[in-house]
Amino acid sequence: MTQPIVLKEIEAVRQAVKQARQRGARVSLVPTMGALHAGHASLLRAARAETDFVVASIFVNPTQFGPNEDFERYPRPLQKDLQACAADGVDAVFAPEPATMYPEGFRTFVEVTELQDLLCGASRPGHFRGVATVVLKLFQIVQPDVAYFGQKDAQQVCVIQKMTRDLDLPVAVRVCPIIREADGLALSSRNQYLTPEQRQRAPVLYQALQQARELIDRGERNPALVQKALEDCLASSGGMADYAAAVDAETLRPLQPRLRRNVLLAVAVRFGATRLIDNIVVRVPAEKAPR
Repeated sequence: MTQPIVLKEIEAVRQAVKQARQRGARVSLVPTMGALHAGHASLLRAARAETDFVVASIFVNPTQFGPNEDFERYPRPLQKDLQACAADGVDAVFAPEPATMYPEGFRTFVEVTELQDLLCGASRPGHFRGVATVVLKLFQIVQPDVAYFGQKDAQQVCVIQKMTRDLDLPVAVRVCPIIREADGLALSSRNQYLTPEQRQRAPVLYQALQQARELIDRGERNPALVQKALEDCLASSGGMADYAAAVDAETLRPLQPRLRRNVLLAVAVRFGATRLIDNIVVRVPAEKAPR
C-alpha cells in the first residue's frame, strides 16, 4: 500500500499535478472535509478507477460554517484519514491550513444566486457561498479533469454544477450514489454526534423518502400531498424537521401544479444539536396527452 504524498502549500500541489501531467496522467480531485467514511471511500475508488492521478483535499472549510454551527468540534482525524486515502489509492492529499486558503485580506467570494438560498440555504445563510468559493479555489489549485462529489449533498452538487457551467470551468463534475448503513441511514461524518437513542431514530429520514417515492410510483402527482407525506413521517421521529421538499432536481424550485421530470425529494432533520440531510431523485414518467 503506497502512502500518498501530503501537501500543505498551493505551489506544491501545482508542481505535483504538473509532474503527473507531464507523464500523460488524467487528474482527478475528491474534495472532502476529512473524517472519511465509506461514502468518501466510494468517491476515492471511483476516482482511482477512472483517472491516473488522484488528489484528495482534506480541509474543514471555515467559510461554510455559520456562527452557531459545529466548526470547532467538527472531527479532524487526519492520520486516520491519511490511512484511508492510502487504502484507496490516493496519490496526493492536499491538507492546507485555513490561512493558506484564506490569507489575511481575503475578500473574494463566489455566489450562485437563488440556488444557494433554497432548502439548506434558507437555514444556513452563507453556507453555499463558502462551498462555492472553496471548491472554485480547489479547482484553480488542482485543475482536475474530473471532480467527484456525493449525491447525499444534492444541493451542493447543484450549486457546483451550476458554477462550473456558468464560469466555463474545464472540469467534469462526477456525482456518485449515496452510501447507506444497513438500516438506510446515509453515511455522514456528523452521524458520530448522535446519541444511541438518536441513532436509532435517524433512519426515519430514509423511511420518509421511501414512503414519498412509493406515493409517486402509485401515481400521485400533487406536490403538496407528497410533501405532506414526508412531513408526517418525519413528525413521528421526535426530531425537529428543518424542511421536507419535493422540487425540481436541477433548479430546486417547487414543481407546480404537478410533479414532473426528475423530482428531488429532500429532507433535513435535527436530532438535538445534530442536523442530518438525505435525499433521493425520482423520475416521473411523462404523462400522455389526452386524445
